[in-house]
Amino acid sequence: MTQNRTIKVDYLARVEGEGALYIKIKNGQITDVQLKIFEPPRFFEAFMRGRSYREAPDITARICGICPVAYQMSAVHAMEDAFGITMPDPIRALRRLIYCGEWIESHVLHIYMLHAPDFLGYADAIQMAKDHGDTVQRGLQLKKAGNALVTLLGGREIHPINVRVGGFYKVPSKRELASITEQLQWARETALDTVRWVASLPIPDFERDYEFVALQHAHDYPFNEGRLVSTGGLAIDVRDYNAHFEEQHVQHSTALHSVLRDRGAYFVGPLARYNLNFHRLSPLAQDAARQAGLSPVCHNPFQSIMVRAIEVLYACDEALRLIETYEMPDSPAVSIEPRAATGHACTEAPRGILYHRYRVDDQGLILDAQIVPPTSQNQKTIEEDLHDYVAQYLELPYDVPKEELTWQCEQVVRNYDPCISCSTHFLKLHLEQED
Repeated sequence: MTQNRTIKVDYLARVEGEGALYIKIKNGQITDVQLKIFEPPRFFEAFMRGRSYREAPDITARICGICPVAYQMSAVHAMEDAFGITMPDPIRALRRLIYCGEWIESHVLHIYMLHAPDFLGYADAIQMAKDHGDTVQRGLQLKKAGNALVTLLGGREIHPINVRVGGFYKVPSKRELASITEQLQWARETALDTVRWVASLPIPDFERDYEFVALQHAHDYPFNEGRLVSTGGLAIDVRDYNAHFEEQHVQHSTALHSVLRDRGAYFVGPLARYNLNFHRLSPLAQDAARQAGLSPVCHNPFQSIMVRAIEVLYACDEALRLIETYEMPDSPAVSIEPRAATGHACTEAPRGILYHRYRVDDQGLILDAQIVPPTSQNQKTIEEDLHDYVAQYLELPYDVPKEELTWQCEQVVRNYDPCISCSTHFLKLHLEQED
């Protein structure tokens, strides 16, 4: 590989938000990798102060148009933790059901529109559609099943308005839920086809030894309940989050880097959930994973597209199970009595764990808030992936074309489906090499 090389991508497409990537190589060694996020801070934590606890779900949902349910769920669970509220089973089931909808729509968007073009050699989904029109149409139709679930339970597709602390403003009847069954049955079959399709894509051979972090529940594949566990031995209550994780300011990013205390980078998201909770997937999803060539342990981030497809299949399967067993609650929501307290919650957004903490007074007014999105938790791991991925090319006896290496660096980032706007609370790539 030549000693002098510069790779610059002014805008890395197919990620949400704005940022830059800088890689410096000196004397044949990588000396610096920075995922620079320069999107202006959003200040959501600051302007939550003085607001009523009732407003938290609707305000935080505006952080992201792709995963608003995750922000709502983390907010309502944190407030209910502060007030000592336990949800009855029917409301708990409805919360899992709306989470199924968000996973379906978000994962399918990433798989078909943002990530698949990397594996097939297209600049974007529009170009891919010229040769794979039926595939793109299948993805769009599958995404609609997720949209329909969120609309039915949340009141609308984007930024749902039916979620509240204590439950929902309105709950569907069994007949209303049954009306979506046929669409979900089609979606489940299509999700199975999606697993087979992504298994046929050319997956780069690349693995690292990660510490995966995810929720783990005693009975369910995790959506919005459970303890925080890791492949490194972590097993804590969500209330102890700040005792084990810390956010660090880095000069090159407006987003904080989250790390494990004394251990550094960690990995959240579909691959983490899969490695820590494979045994909680439905039998259909487990069998599909094995048929696709995935073992219960997977350390290749490029296979995240396969794991996302498995989670889409699981979400369809789980949604049908929840609808079949659903019984309307006696009331759409339980009564709330505010008290001065601190509440903590962590749910599994499509991209990984999303932690919320709120301190409220005896009137239920928010005194301070902390929100740690999954993308900020993965930033340091993305940088380390890029370091090791580029390093393997420095050792090869031949030149890797500039365009090919650039494309592959972009793909490394997109493995994580980063939501940069969330993390600040597209991407410029500049690789500098010097003697």
